[in-house]
Amino acid sequence: MTTKRQPTFDPKTFLARVGKGRSIGNYDKGQIVFSQGDPADAVFYLQKGKVKVTVVSEQGKEAVVAMLGRNEFFGEGCLAGQVKRFSTVEAISDAVISRLDKTAILRVIHEEPAFSELFIAHLLSRAVRVEADLVDQLFNSSEKRLARLLLLLANFGKDEQPEPMIAKISQETLAQMIGTTRARVSFFMNKFRKLGFISYNGGIEVHSSLLNAVLHDQPHIEP
Repeated sequence: MTTKRQPTFDPKTFLARVGKGRSIGNYDKGQIVFSQGDPADAVFYLQKGKVKVTVVSEQGKEAVVAMLGRNEFFGEGCLAGQVKRFSTVEAISDAVISRLDKTAILRVIHEEPAFSELFIAHLLSRAVRVEADLVDQLFNSSEKRLARLLLLLANFGKDEQPEPMIAKISQETLAQMIGTTRARVSFFMNKFRKLGFISYNGGIEVHSSLLNAVLHDQPHIEP
């Protein structure tokens, strides 16, 4: 029995096929890609760098809801009838981002089966991640949530090779993402460093020992 070969995605080939309706932008660290309330009329593809996704409530409280890296899409809500952006996306490192008009990406989805399969896989992966984040918030301690977040930021558990060195990210941002205080994050980060799970070298370097501790529920990580 032969196994169906999964479609591969070559960003350069894909971008060349899009043609009209596609543009590429270079974003500096701290630059806004789009803001909450802006018209939702395009999908974005992150070719290089990282971005964070934040939402501000009517009371003015800000929450970081996602951190995205290379080869990830965002802004796809426009394809589901979203008229205005529900969130703000900001580059947290220098980034190269492709902007695909709604009409352009819909055309490619209809004309390119391989890309269509890839994009559906992306949407399913995003849905699974959201579900996992919800379970994480409901059942895991803040220490374990922090450990899982660091592993995700370092690409552990993804198809791509891990990128142990995380770009500089504030403890306040980490606290927002796992729903705890900055003081607790500081305490856990110091604990992880002393245990050899992470190190600081111009950024946060995540070691595979942290993954082992989480997977095997070692006593160093609260259950």
